[in-house]
Amino acid sequence: MPFKRRDFLAASAAAAGIAGLSPLGIRPSFAQAEPGYTPEKGASLRLLRWTPFVKGDEDAWLANTKKFTEATGVEVRVDKESWEDIRPKAAVAANVGSGPDIVMCWFDDAHQYPDKLVDLTELATYLGNKYGGWYDGVRGYATRGDKFIAMPLTAIGNAVVYRDSHVKAAGFSEFPKDTAGFLELCKAMKAKGTPAGFPHGKAVGDGNNYAHWLLWSHGGKMVDESGKVTINSPETLAAIHYAQALYATFIPGTESWQDINNNRAFLAGQVSLIANGVSVYYAAKKDPKLAEIAADIRTTNFPIGPVGKSVELHQTSSLVLFSHTKYPEAAKAYIKFMMEGDQMNAWIQGSSAYCCQPLKAFANNPVWTADPVHAPYARASETLRPNGYAGPLGYASAGVMADYVLVDMFAAAVTGQMTPEDAMKEAERRANRYYRV
Repeated sequence: MPFKRRDFLAASAAAAGIAGLSPLGIRPSFAQAEPGYTPEKGASLRLLRWTPFVKGDEDAWLANTKKFTEATGVEVRVDKESWEDIRPKAAVAANVGSGPDIVMCWFDDAHQYPDKLVDLTELATYLGNKYGGWYDGVRGYATRGDKFIAMPLTAIGNAVVYRDSHVKAAGFSEFPKDTAGFLELCKAMKAKGTPAGFPHGKAVGDGNNYAHWLLWSHGGKMVDESGKVTINSPETLAAIHYAQALYATFIPGTESWQDINNNRAFLAGQVSLIANGVSVYYAAKKDPKLAEIAADIRTTNFPIGPVGKSVELHQTSSLVLFSHTKYPEAAKAYIKFMMEGDQMNAWIQGSSAYCCQPLKAFANNPVWTADPVHAPYARASETLRPNGYAGPLGYASAGVMADYVLVDMFAAAVTGQMTPEDAMKEAERRANRYYRV
């Protein structure tokens, strides 16, 4: 039976009545109470999202949005920008107080302008109670203390993607599980003319993911638990030396790569080993000319370094609702609708393992077992470590990430622009500009 606008409004009003308050200011008397949000008369919304790397992600999101409009009469305009442009455009909207109502932001961006955002604690508490709880990693990016300043949306899993036949041709019957073996594999693949490539450029996703893995796998960290900058350390130096050795095996030019470049190089046959989301696999599958590459693709999680355990950063996105919106009730109704079971499962399924669930109840989505290539991406929300590790997330961690302090440190050292020691000192100086505020 189709879900009509009158049904949506009736359900919202009923929920508000149960709570004993008007739908414009619901505060449930107990955690499990369902909040009801009645869209304002004549409401319309604008959402800014990142350009999809998997078309099914966008298709499913737009289909769910259409369902919301049909149910409520609220038109939602969905705009998209490149990954690199989302962060500055969201910051501008926050600072000038106009622009999109809702943005799919990155990592801890919400912590850069928390006072410009609508409190979503009520809705997030309801969703968490209903769907098995939030994964800690994605929750941390969206909360400040006990308050949800954003709505956790997804972790975009990052994994090693490689040509199986090329790994075997390099003399490896199975993929190395540790960093020492991984370096030997990259050396052998370069010798065979099928090199690896990891971005040292200002890539929001892949560049940050790679740099943080390099650092954490060797026991380094930007700050300690108290927020004191500790990047200048023997562990960081070991990570830089390892990065230099890996960089020597790469295809030339990775210091200028952004998020799209490793996909293109891999699909063009220029490299045979990258780190990426599952998107590169589906790009190969949908192109008949790339059938050989698609059949040869395998995926695995990053190798374990001297620290002795798997430590990875995954691209994380949250929905921020700006306080400049003219229609806060419509916006909260939209976010609630998109996060509910039918819509969230459809989006995860449509994303073909690209977008990992933020709520634990959706971990049994059949997409995760539909293809062996999906396996390394299935636990991205569960295993991710926040970029501000080991300190608290906030303005400082968000600023350091947005300023590419860690990415630049590795890039400067591997390209020879600075010595490893000077690169660490420069990263320390830049990080302290934020952590001393």
